[in-house]
Amino acid sequence: MKVLIYGGGAVGLGIASCLLKSKIALDIIARENTVRALCKSGLARTGIFGDYSAQPCGFSGYTSVTDLPKGIYDYILVCTKSFDSAAAAQDLSEHRELFGENTRIVLFQNGWGNAEKFLPFFDKRQIYSARVITGFTRTKDNEVTITVHADSIHIGSLFGGDLSCIEKLRKAIDKGDIPCEETEHIEKDLWAKMLYNCALNGLGAILNVPYGVLGEYEFTRKIMKGVTEEVFAVMQGSGYETYWQRPNDFLDVFYEKLLPDTAEHKSSTLQDIAAKKRTEIDALNGAVIKLAEDCDIEVPYNSVVYNIIKFIESQNA
Repeated sequence: MKVLIYGGGAVGLGIASCLLKSKIALDIIARENTVRALCKSGLARTGIFGDYSAQPCGFSGYTSVTDLPKGIYDYILVCTKSFDSAAAAQDLSEHRELFGENTRIVLFQNGWGNAEKFLPFFDKRQIYSARVITGFTRTKDNEVTITVHADSIHIGSLFGGDLSCIEKLRKAIDKGDIPCEETEHIEKDLWAKMLYNCALNGLGAILNVPYGVLGEYEFTRKIMKGVTEEVFAVMQGSGYETYWQRPNDFLDVFYEKLLPDTAEHKSSTLQDIAAKKRTEIDALNGAVIKLAEDCDIEVPYNSVVYNIIKFIESQNA
């Protein structure tokens, strides 16, 4: 089995560590500083699933798809930020030599709307989505720490794709320490994560606190309840569904399990702001706002969170 990871950020390196531990042939596309560090020192993983390191001779890193050696990949895992989805889709589409009849693209990305960015370039049966509720943090250019884990990685198709096609990938990730499952309900999983992320990610960044603190105060609980109710209204108005019929049903699970399991985690949006990078807010609360406009639904809580993050981004820029 041969795998390409397109995007060597925290998530990409975290998944790479699992595949390398499972002895999978692996190439990584990443920024120059990351590739340089990987080629010099290898890849290291620490955190709640234990320490693991891979020597640089065990895999290869590249800064561009054009630099890859000739050959077909079984899986191409897109681990870029959501705002790079369209560019990643186009870049990969221009290198058909990487694809065989059975090559599958799996999107390990935050937010909603990423798969649609690949549809103009690829057959929908090639495209799969992964839902990840595991916290990855880059400690060095070639090191990643797994800080929290709320549930198994779920992989499935939004377009009715054959799940047997991703069985080998699922087993390799699972064998590499992070639990991974196939699912026929990836739409429900992605919207469950949207509920979780829209409530926590932007708000935690604005207030500069880990997730657990947001659940300790009536003031922030009220905001998260408002965000959640709006996401539910938009989700249902757009014809999508998740595992709960009502916002309060989700919030019960949110406060009893999801928030405690990730209480120490600082959001990816907060990490991006601290690094003066662009955030993924457009694929989170921003995606809710866009769908709300189509459904003629008011979403003031999501709009406030979104616009404050965009203001912070503009100041960083």
